[in-house]
Amino acid sequence: MDQASPQPTTALPYGTPEAPRVAVRGEAHLEFDPEIARLGITVSARGSDRRTALEDLTRRNGQVIELVKSYGQAVEKLETGAFAITPQLTAKGRHERVHAYHGRVHLSVTIADFTALGELTTRLADLELTQVNGPWWALRPDSPAHGEARRQAVREAVQRAREYAGALGARLVALVELADLDAESTEQPYPVALAGARSAAGYGAAPQAAPALDLEPQRQTVYAQVNARFTMSPPQL
Repeated sequence: MDQASPQPTTALPYGTPEAPRVAVRGEAHLEFDPEIARLGITVSARGSDRRTALEDLTRRNGQVIELVKSYGQAVEKLETGAFAITPQLTAKGRHERVHAYHGRVHLSVTIADFTALGELTTRLADLELTQVNGPWWALRPDSPAHGEARRQAVREAVQRAREYAGALGARLVALVELADLDAESTEQPYPVALAGARSAAGYGAAPQAAPALDLEPQRQTVYAQVNARFTMSPPQL
């Protein structure tokens, strides 16, 4: 004789009169000082032939890398991105002819020491045919700020659930579910663009040190959100 298979039990989403459920959302919006700043650098060159453009681009790219590396531990990361060398064709005539070559190299720099940031930004912008974009302020992905925001969101959810239960003359009994919806930095870039800057030496004048740019770090907002479900004691209605 076959034994009847046990019937699966279906969880009651709304609890029971003896153990009602309360569902709440906890949120946290906290502000922290930024930990890093990023700069985007574009080095350009132009020549009548490919070799000249490449040589100029290589020389200017080397100057940028040497300058950035001279700041030592203040620079956390230096990375080379896209490189391009593009022929420029004549606009007129029946035959396509190359009359110039344009070259570009994109680099990104991550700075952890903000005391050197203003000076480095200005010195980079002072180089020949070098474009600087940024800074973009940020927190590190493993920053303790993210954990603090998540803990604050959980505490807020528990407090909100207690208030709902207390309004019914009940108390929280157990946690049923805790769902992490989102916990990320919502930093907003604060760009300072110094586009197409040239050094004074590029025009035949005596080179002069450019004044350091005064940059104020932008506070970063960290946002965390959780959904929580609790069971509570029977309400006193």
